[in-house]
Amino acid sequence: MQLRLLALLGLVPVWCAALPGPADWVPMRWPWNQAQSLELLTGTPVNCLLLKSYPENFVSAATGRGLVTLAVLTPSGDLLAAARRALAAKVTGLVLEGEFPEGAAASVREAAGGAPVVELTARNRLALGAKTAVLGTYQGVWPGISIDENGAKKSGPTASVWIDTNTGFLRAVRAWNDTVWIANEPPARMAVTGSRYLQVIADAAISGARWVLAFEDDFAGRLAKHDAAALSDWKRMAALLGYFEGHPEWRHMQESGKLAVVQDPAKGGLLSGGILDMIAVKHTPVRPVARQHLTPEALAGASMAVNVDAEGMTAEQKDVLRAFTRGGGTLLTGPPGWKDPTPAGDRITLEKAELERLNDIWHDVNSMVGRRNMGVRLFNVSSMLSNYLESADGKSAVLHLVNYSDYPVENVAVHYLGSFRHATLITPDGAEKKLEVYETDEGLGVDLDKVSVCATVRLEQ
Repeated sequence: MQLRLLALLGLVPVWCAALPGPADWVPMRWPWNQAQSLELLTGTPVNCLLLKSYPENFVSAATGRGLVTLAVLTPSGDLLAAARRALAAKVTGLVLEGEFPEGAAASVREAAGGAPVVELTARNRLALGAKTAVLGTYQGVWPGISIDENGAKKSGPTASVWIDTNTGFLRAVRAWNDTVWIANEPPARMAVTGSRYLQVIADAAISGARWVLAFEDDFAGRLAKHDAAALSDWKRMAALLGYFEGHPEWRHMQESGKLAVVQDPAKGGLLSGGILDMIAVKHTPVRPVARQHLTPEALAGASMAVNVDAEGMTAEQKDVLRAFTRGGGTLLTGPPGWKDPTPAGDRITLEKAELERLNDIWHDVNSMVGRRNMGVRLFNVSSMLSNYLESADGKSAVLHLVNYSDYPVENVAVHYLGSFRHATLITPDGAEKKLEVYETDEGLGVDLDKVSVCATVRLEQ
């Protein structure tokens, strides 16, 4: 069977070479297989369709529009036979979604004869050290402000309004791969508003990742009928995707700030709601440092570091941290006996006992940071998350802001360190507005009149 598949793949047309590469794919689960549905993509940055159904005439129409088509294969049935059928329809490549037997993905990749193969797997099975074109998972929380059963906004361990987010996980794993996809679908039986779709897109994008856009059934049905409200929401989604795709330089900037969290991405870094998310909810910029990549250079510019899993350190890594403290840095380690949890099965959040233990670290971090400016301090942002990024040469920085409430936030103040005397507010509607920069006690500041779903402050010397 494998030889037959290889022979078939020799017929893959040369147009595949002209399509965009995986780093430039803007992915979406496409729920339709009629060629006319592709008109919805006109003027959008979406260029990669994940297909559960792929009739050859539809694939041909998509290819004619310069779109990448990826057939989604699941663990049920004969995997190689399914791959053969998909490639016979002339799709660009394959997506393996789910938990496959050991070696199955490698067999498909070998048999694919150069056609791209993307794996969307469980978080605990991510191949963090492998050189894959796309690092992807189907597991994710649905971003937004967490609500209690009585309808009140839920507070997390930080005592702030808790925001369910994938940002901590995404920042941790991006230490291993620049191209990260999170492909969680809308929760079952959940009516998703247009603003919630926007929040999910931005939740991934501010961390340099891409959410694989996916519609719940009601919205897909209304959009297919060209319902006016659905078309309006789709236009806003496309504009937000275009906003981030129009600034590829943001994806290559690095998390900045004076607080570093040293953690093994294959352990607690794979969980949502951990220490990175706790710090983010308090609007403190933080730099995730993979334990395996811990070097003096990785801690350059940091004044504080949190060593989440001290027991996992090698002698060389401990030496790096000792040198950091000898150089004047402040180091906080986890409590005695603490082990960074490793996710198992479908679990992607902390269990209650782990959360209670992690609270010990959180309280120490919070008291250590206090009201100090660790790069950026934000005011009037209780419903928001942020990410502070800096260019490699240090001459520019951006501050991404995402608003998870259903109403605009007004009168946001940003106080930042450094010598950035020029500030510009950039919004998804294409507007750029120069901001007045003023002196603060610790550095410089700017004020934002209003933030709807998201905005970016560009800082330059």
